[in-house]
Amino acid sequence: MITTFLTLTFIFLIFLWIVSWINYYNKLDNRLGNSIWRWSYDYPVLGKRDISFLDDKKFVILRRKKNKIITYMYFIVFLGFLVLMSFVSQILLIIQN
Repeated sequence: MITTFLTLTFIFLIFLWIVSWINYYNKLDNRLGNSIWRWSYDYPVLGKRDISFLDDKKFVILRRKKNKIITYMYFIVFLGFLVLMSFVSQILLIIQN
């Protein structure tokens, strides 16, 4: 039970670290938006059409980096949910006995 709690704490610290990276990428360009949970291509970019790699290379590379970090964040949230369920089940087993 102690190792599960330590694992859950470690996963939470990794989650906070990833969220700080997402906030950092959001501050680099206003076109990325301020959302932490959404990939940057889920909503339209300012302008008539989406920006391609040929139009604005730096922005597209930054958008891809942010999207990769958001994917890592979703993986950490899912892994944290599994560890949390394991922790809760261990607590319930202790209460039952």
